[in-house]
Amino acid sequence: MKNPNGYGSIYKLSGNRRKPFAVRITTGWDDNGKQTFKYVGYYASQSEALIALADYHMNPFDLDANKITFKEIYEKWSKEKFAFTSASSINAYNAAFKTSIALHNMKFVDIKKNHLQNVIDTCGKNYPSLRKLKVLFNQLFKYAMQNDLVTKDYSNFIEISHHKSKVNGRLPFKEKEIKKLWSNVSKNEYIQIVLILIYTGVRISELLDLKKENVHLDKSCFDVIESKTDAGIRVVPIADKILPFFCNWIDKFDSEYIFNTPEGDKLQYRNYYDSYWKPLMEELNLNHKPHDTRHTTVSLLVAAEVNQTIIKKIVGHSGAMSLTERVYTHFDIQQLLDAINKI
Repeated sequence: MKNPNGYGSIYKLSGNRRKPFAVRITTGWDDNGKQTFKYVGYYASQSEALIALADYHMNPFDLDANKITFKEIYEKWSKEKFAFTSASSINAYNAAFKTSIALHNMKFVDIKKNHLQNVIDTCGKNYPSLRKLKVLFNQLFKYAMQNDLVTKDYSNFIEISHHKSKVNGRLPFKEKEIKKLWSNVSKNEYIQIVLILIYTGVRISELLDLKKENVHLDKSCFDVIESKTDAGIRVVPIADKILPFFCNWIDKFDSEYIFNTPEGDKLQYRNYYDSYWKPLMEELNLNHKPHDTRHTTVSLLVAAEVNQTIIKKIVGHSGAMSLTERVYTHFDIQQLLDAINKI
């Protein structure tokens, strides 16, 4: 049966082709009265081509948009989305987009579930980052469907749950990762906070709550006066290599707290994590949580053959201490400094 005028046509291309059946739509006539065409696509069988032509008429779309890439969709979507999005969310979306580089130059209409899943499974990101990535895919497919570019949302079929078991593992920073932090510290002073965490072993909450009055630069130490455990109330030595960082932050703001936002406000954990820690980890291609720094401190001290009781005193480990260690063992600040300067 012949298709009605203007409906479009299917014809078989010559030669040995994987998808020889072309579907095209008449878009008008040129100055010489000759028909002009645009192609819906190419298909392996005539039946697939017929279905594609019927689908097109049920849900017409801009055939030029059929050529839009994943990157171009992201740019169009973000131009609208970012006008009403917080800075931390924008950073998260941009990081997820960078992670999906394998899709950037693909035509969006060609992206299927296996392409998305492959990015999820091979990018090496942790579970929270994979959730952000899935959210980005959901947003882009929703945008594409709203603009009649695709008719099926393949982002709904990707799986990230099998990566969830990796989220609770705490991994110390490797030596090469610590070197990367040092090589970039002059570019971003918030890297100083990461290094301070690594070379003190304090919890992130202990550091962000640290007040200037509890830092003793002349003795190279500071007092943790509030902690989640009794053993956490302690004197912490400041290694020689990070002492200049404390001097920098103490002089930087007229605030009772040492670590502040660029506006001079006390850094809260969520603000620090979303606005500084996560973007830094993404920028340096590192995959760590703040608590990994405490494990790093312990690992470095163990590798330097520091006495186990001194290690526990520095990082404030209570559960691992014996009664004798908790009650009868005392160390002066110089012994703690000698230990921390070994790493």
